[in-house]
Amino acid sequence: MTSIEPLDHRAHLALLHAWVTHPRSVYWQMQGLDSDEVVAAYDDLAADPHHDCWLGRVDGVPAFLVETYDPARSGASEVRDRPELTPGDLGMHVLVAPPADGADPVPGFTRRCFAATMTHCFDDPAVTRVVVEPDARNAGIRRLNAEAGFVVLAEVPLGTKTAALSACTREAWLDSALAGVRP
Repeated sequence: MTSIEPLDHRAHLALLHAWVTHPRSVYWQMQGLDSDEVVAAYDDLAADPHHDCWLGRVDGVPAFLVETYDPARSGASEVRDRPELTPGDLGMHVLVAPPADGADPVPGFTRRCFAATMTHCFDDPAVTRVVVEPDARNAGIRRLNAEAGFVVLAEVPLGTKTAALSACTREAWLDSALAGVRP
């Protein structure tokens, strides 16, 4: 069973720091940050009224991090001026925790966390599309996005990357292969 709750970034700092600075989290762009720098980054996000951070649990155990935001209004949104955005868009970032030291990845685990995240995003009836902007070089997340129903709208140069600005409508999500995954 999965659940998603508001992230208390200070209470979960050790976990959060380990996740966002892990070598597998290179696209999160927080490699090399110390704990104080991670707290400062999440303090900024917590202060943004258009950005929310969430802790995802699987069977009660912290397992993934989700950020949702208004892509047109969040101070952290690098795509806020893009013409592709429409009313009802919700921006989303997801980071699945790396396996515990020495553990093998669990088949289907990332898909399960992603399905829970998309369900969480569309639980708000005002959301008509989920928008993401992964690094265009991140083939793994781009495959997962496509499996969830995302369509690339444009490749956009952002501060530290070229992003594959992508959107998934509620209908595309419900028709996707991932929508049937048990969250």
